[in-house]
Amino acid sequence: MQRRTVLQGAFGAVVAATTGAALVGAARSSGRAEARSTLTLIAPAAPGGGWDGFAREAQQVLRSAQVVNNVQVVNIPGAGGTIGLSQFVGMTGAEDTLLVTGGVMVGAIALGEGDASFEDVTPVARLADDFAALVVPADSDIQDLDGFLETWRADPRGTSIGGGSLGSIDHLLSGRLAQLSGIDPKDLNYIAYSGGGEALNSLLSHTTTAGCSGYNEVSDQIEAGTLRALAISSEERLPGVDVPTFRELGVDVAMSNWRGLLAAPGVSEEALAEFLAIVTEMRDSAEWQDTLTRNDWTDSFLTGEELEQYIADESDVAEDIVEDLGL
Repeated sequence: MQRRTVLQGAFGAVVAATTGAALVGAARSSGRAEARSTLTLIAPAAPGGGWDGFAREAQQVLRSAQVVNNVQVVNIPGAGGTIGLSQFVGMTGAEDTLLVTGGVMVGAIALGEGDASFEDVTPVARLADDFAALVVPADSDIQDLDGFLETWRADPRGTSIGGGSLGSIDHLLSGRLAQLSGIDPKDLNYIAYSGGGEALNSLLSHTTTAGCSGYNEVSDQIEAGTLRALAISSEERLPGVDVPTFRELGVDVAMSNWRGLLAAPGVSEEALAEFLAIVTEMRDSAEWQDTLTRNDWTDSFLTGEELEQYIADESDVAEDIVEDLGL
C-alpha cells in the first residue's frame, strides 16, 4: 500500500507538470507579443503552497498596478521546484515567461533533485524574504528556546521537528540549529510533510515535538494562542512581530526562505531588461508594499551580479548543511 501511494503521488506530480508545461506551451504559441502584453508566471509547486501564493500575489499586483495587461499563473509542482525548473530550462528564449524561485529550490538542487541548476537559467530579481519560526503547541511543557534545546539534547532522536519537504528551509534550518547546539545533525529527527496543514495537525496532536514553518503560515495560530513561537530565523526582529530571533537568544543562525524570479535561458538582453523593468515597477508600487506588509514578508530586492553572488553563497551553505545531515 505504501508503494502504491508513492507511485500515485509521483504519477500525480508528473501529470501536473505535463499539464502545466502544456498550458505554458499553448500560451506561448498563441502569437502574443511581449511580456508587457501577457506574462506567464510559473509556480513550481502545487496550488496553495508558498510559491503559488507568491506568484498569485505578484499576478494581482502586476494587474492592479497596471504594469502588465494580462498575467496568468501556471503550476508545475514536484521535487522542491526542480521539476518546474527542468521544464523551464527547455523553454529557451521564452521572453514572456518567468519562473518563481527561492530558498526551497536551492535546497532541492543541493539534494541532487532534478538535472537542472541555477547555472541553466538567468536570475532576474530577489523580491522578498519569508522567515521560519520554531513553534510548539501552546500546551507544551516547553516554554522557550532554551527549554527546547535542553529537551533536544537529552533525547535528540526522540525529539521530532515537523516541517516542509526535505531540503526546504525548514529542514536546513533544523539541521543548522542542531549543529550549532551541540547535536549531531545526523541524529536530527525531521519529519517532512507535503503541506502546511499536515504539519500543523501533527504538531497540535503532539505527533511531533516542535514545528518549523514560515512565520506567515503559523502567525494566525500564534495570535490565536494555539501555538507558541520560540524563535524566528530573521537576522533582526521583524517589525510588529513579538518573536525573538535565534541570534538574540544566543544561537548564531539566520536563514531566509527568499522568493524571486528567473528568466529562461537564451533570452535577449532587451527581453531581460524588460523583465527587470517590469519587476522593478511592481516592487516600487504601493500595491506591492501592501502585499509585503500583509504577508509579513521583508523587502529584499536584489538584482544583477549581487543576486548571482547571493544565489551562489546560498547554494554553498545549502550544500554544506546537506552534507552535515548525511543526505
